Amino acid sequence: MPAEPLTWHGAPARRVAVVGAGLAGCLLATMLAERGLEVALYERRADPRVGGPERGRSINLALSARGIDALARVGLADAALAEALPMRGRTLHPRAGALGFHSYSADGTRAINSISRATLNAALLDCAEKTSGVSLHFGHTCTGVDPATGTLSFDTAGGQVTVPADLVIGADGAYSAVRRALQFREGFDYSQSFLPHGYKELTIPPTPDGEFALDPGSLHIWPRGEAMMIALPNLDRSFTCTLFWPKDGPGGLSTLDSAEAVTAHFAEHYPDAVPLMPTLVEDFLRNPVGSLVTVRCAPWVVGRVALLGDAAHAIVPFFGQGANCAFEDCVELGRCITDAGGELSTALALYGERRKANADAIADMALENFDEMSNKVNSRLFRWSTRARHALERVVPGYVSRYELVSFTTTPYSRIEGRVRTQDRLVAGALAAAVGSVLLAWRARR
Repeated sequence: MPAEPLTWHGAPARRVAVVGAGLAGCLLATMLAERGLEVALYERRADPRVGGPERGRSINLALSARGIDALARVGLADAALAEALPMRGRTLHPRAGALGFHSYSADGTRAINSISRATLNAALLDCAEKTSGVSLHFGHTCTGVDPATGTLSFDTAGGQVTVPADLVIGADGAYSAVRRALQFREGFDYSQSFLPHGYKELTIPPTPDGEFALDPGSLHIWPRGEAMMIALPNLDRSFTCTLFWPKDGPGGLSTLDSAEAVTAHFAEHYPDAVPLMPTLVEDFLRNPVGSLVTVRCAPWVVGRVALLGDAAHAIVPFFGQGANCAFEDCVELGRCITDAGGELSTALALYGERRKANADAIADMALENFDEMSNKVNSRLFRWSTRARHALERVVPGYVSRYELVSFTTTPYSRIEGRVRTQDRLVAGALAAAVGSVLLAWRARR
């Protein structure tokens, strides 16, 4: 049921094409159809609910407050959390010595939620398919889009097809075909920046008696400076492990090309994990290497075409916010449609203005967090700083750490660094004043 009549420069608007049936595309299709629009959802791949995910490409998601808020708007939050496992902190695995657990929140109760990307995508596809007004079209590879008219071209098994739309949303990922159709137009700025690292998935299966091999209540990290491995729990009591390693050089992903080399490297750098990974060599040698890219572009809106999620702002995964941020894009676009009174051209302009700064902010924080996860967590100073911030959260009203603001609130990303700096200045000022008062009192008694 539409909350308002939807228009494009005053003319009635009915048909929207969403390119990309991933997480954000499915959510957006559902949200727009609930406003009374006819939404055609196009995907170049076959239906993943039939064929399953690509090997080594499932990467678990860390679903947190922003994503949960978005899913709740289409009635999926509870179902998603039922398929997820809460992780209340990090467990650090040194080369030798005891494990260390570090809570994400001051009271130890807040959690990010490990969920299979494939499971969540299937649930979102089911939700979109059941929503009146949504049609799904798999096996459609976008080959072009006209921003002036909204006309799209696709390659299909039956040949090339052309379809019209009042509005086109490109939600087709970091290597977006929709964005590519806009990139070489005058005034369109685009950059992509790759880390020298890649990622590869491995697996820790359940133990022989069917239990978790590690604590399922935390995200496990093996920090090794320029490289790391993480492990997230699954409902079947396995763990999905992801290596974030340099692609080349000594110990790089490309240099370990034999069973002997893989086994020796893991025995040296991840000794406690090796006994838990019976298919280590097979998984390492067979699974593909993925790239880690940050994409920035502007404007996100050209004519009747808008970009959303990774198509507009791909980020590296080290803050666990890629999907959460894309879901928040969908919420903001819906909010902009309401604020614009249903005039879609105005709504798109508002969306680009409001979201760009937030996407840039989380992209920067995600890049910074790689050094924190792979290196700083080993530092006593970092651990002391984390404990100090948790202590401040317990005793100073309104004080919230950067991590909690990102993961456990919907505070705009672009406001977080400013808020943290203001908090720290106020705390520093209060401490200085307290010390000054003590010194004055001491001097007065002399």
